[in-house]
Amino acid sequence: MKRMISLLLGLSMSAALALPAFAEPEKEAVAVEEPIAIAPAPDIGADATADARLKNVAELVKGALDLDTDGYTEFNGVLSEEELGVAWNLDWNSADANLHVSALDDGTIISYWHNDNKESYRYNPYLPTFPKIDSAAAKAAARAFLDRVLDASSEAVELEEPRAAGQLNGTSAYFSGNIKLNGLPSPLTYNITVRGSDNAVTNFSRTAPAQRYLGGVPSAAPAVAQSDAAAKLRDTLELELIYVTENANRPKEAKRAVLRYVVPSSHEVLCVDAQTGELVGADDMFYYTNNSPAPAAMEMAEDSDSGAGAARKSLNATELTGVDKLKDVLSTEQLDAKIRSEKAYMLDGYKIATSNYRLVKNPDKSENIYCTIRYTTGEAAADQKADYRADRTFYADARTGEVKSLNSYGRWDDDREPKITQSRAQSIAEDFLKRYTPHADALPLYDNSNETGKGAPSYGFTFTRKVNGYFYPENNCVIQIDCDTGAVCGLNFTWDDGAEFASADNLVSEKDALDAWMETYNVVLGYRSKSRKLEPLSGNALEDKLISLGYERFQVLFLSYGLERDENYPGIDAKTGKPVQPEAVDNEILYSDIDGTEAAAEIQKLADYGVGFAGGEFRPNISLTQWDAVCLIASSRGWRLNPDDAEDEEKNNVYGMIYGMGGLTPEERREDNVMTRGELVKLLLDCGGYRAVANLNGIFTTDFTDKDAIPAAEIGYAALAQGLGVVQGTYNAKETVRRSAAAVLLCRMMEREI
Repeated sequence: MKRMISLLLGLSMSAALALPAFAEPEKEAVAVEEPIAIAPAPDIGADATADARLKNVAELVKGALDLDTDGYTEFNGVLSEEELGVAWNLDWNSADANLHVSALDDGTIISYWHNDNKESYRYNPYLPTFPKIDSAAAKAAARAFLDRVLDASSEAVELEEPRAAGQLNGTSAYFSGNIKLNGLPSPLTYNITVRGSDNAVTNFSRTAPAQRYLGGVPSAAPAVAQSDAAAKLRDTLELELIYVTENANRPKEAKRAVLRYVVPSSHEVLCVDAQTGELVGADDMFYYTNNSPAPAAMEMAEDSDSGAGAARKSLNATELTGVDKLKDVLSTEQLDAKIRSEKAYMLDGYKIATSNYRLVKNPDKSENIYCTIRYTTGEAAADQKADYRADRTFYADARTGEVKSLNSYGRWDDDREPKITQSRAQSIAEDFLKRYTPHADALPLYDNSNETGKGAPSYGFTFTRKVNGYFYPENNCVIQIDCDTGAVCGLNFTWDDGAEFASADNLVSEKDALDAWMETYNVVLGYRSKSRKLEPLSGNALEDKLISLGYERFQVLFLSYGLERDENYPGIDAKTGKPVQPEAVDNEILYSDIDGTEAAAEIQKLADYGVGFAGGEFRPNISLTQWDAVCLIASSRGWRLNPDDAEDEEKNNVYGMIYGMGGLTPEERREDNVMTRGELVKLLLDCGGYRAVANLNGIFTTDFTDKDAIPAAEIGYAALAQGLGVVQGTYNAKETVRRSAAAVLLCRMMEREI
């Protein structure tokens, strides 16, 4: 019987899709206790031939990874020239395996990929399964591999629990993080993948100092004391007292705005150079000179006449309803006229490049039509100096023509001398604001930006609502003014009247808030990156090369003290003076009512994988309705709802997902029906992709103790449920199911092998 079931299950599943699989490392590799240092590269001479260099690096790679490559029938190695040096791309191939390794000249392994076709990935469009991964074994395999490819004298990794080991349908464990240099944190990163079926490392990549940073790794010995650095860093902290919406992540609640000390958007994060004691702005960027090519010209599409003479067919009521939504929608030409009526946009010389309409559904179920219109100056009006075309993109209400936002693409120019002063630009922005919104008087100037000295094409002004004497930045109008023409070239407006504002009394002082804010940080010594200006006359051949490639600055590592912490606090509560706890943003499910219940273990196991109900309660002892079951199953595909609070649109979407999985048909939708055990088993198996098999007639038998009471139409489902281990002992087809029993059956279904 089980062989027959296995055969039928195999026929019912989707065809396997072959994706890359990888080789299993030697079993002894997992047991390695001492780190394996990479042997130093022999001196083969600066003028060594390419074949000699390839032979050298291939031998280093084989030694580091202890590779047995005798089974491969082809080997190739090619050189990749990079900014700071070279990297070798090594490929071994045979009929049934492929190995790719990227390495530097000294044998440092940058990436690794191996496909041995031992395992193919099976796509599962149905009810997912729990991952088949041993996290401890995967972690040991990752550790053994990293010990082989990292430089034990200076590099180390602290492996955390793997990602995806806790993801449904997971077949591999993924590790990623930062590489420590000389025992200190650094910006170097790594990624490693371990296959769950045999704990083989299948993929690895990393960043290396020699590949990314100019000048190598500095000494790890600081000249500045941590306490001195801490005092300097404390003085760099900034907080501003503003209103923020405290329940922004709970859209069904009325908005509540509270006073909070937060970091200003203009705040620059600084660190202390551990050798000089100077404050430094760390970054992680390369800097090129401005040699970017011009955007490609866009041709306007011509109207075609291909539909002439086509047959016509009347629209039905649903289609006519959709057509009716476009009543009073303005044409592109009409919207263009309304936009151009505002002279501050200065659109003379611009033409429409594209326009796109779209329907937007609002939370209150109303609908709006918006249009995105992109203007361009065209090739004829291009700025010849930079071979550059200016763009303006408007997002407007398609019925009223009201501009909701405006974005522009502008050229930065270090040699620019603005023709419009900042004060004049502010006056233009204030005048425009008065015409644009009736809320202008409630929007005083909050912030302004002027980076024209660095070549910026525009000034920025932020006008923000003020309540009880404090700004509320969530209601604002941001306006950009072109510094050469005075045109309004950027616009973004947000306003709502729904927030409830807390009182502004009994507030803690800014000093106390800053003290509390500093307490949330640790002063951490580590390697960070910053950009250094390249010196053309330094005599350094590598710097000369980078300058010839168009770089003005390049990254270097430096030892520094910085402020770091594990939690990302959003600010300091202005009433209590305590850090505001961050809201959970992951898939954690916490129930308050499952302790001591019969199915607590199964309910918790599902919850650990994000499967369950929103709202904080499972209510295990109530009868299971079809809607409850649909919600529970849908949560395994990322839809988590509270069955009692779901709106009609959410219900329709979730039922649509179940229809797509094969679990129900629209005719079988009966939300409030209390389910029997037989009905639930059928729903679970149908969602698992077994509907066609279960309905084959005359081939199933079962040895449930109550098999004679199983309806004939359910015999196939009962036999499959028994074979898969979903139901054992008695079938109890007519028994009413509670939510707790549903959790047990779902858990067993997700433990199945596919």
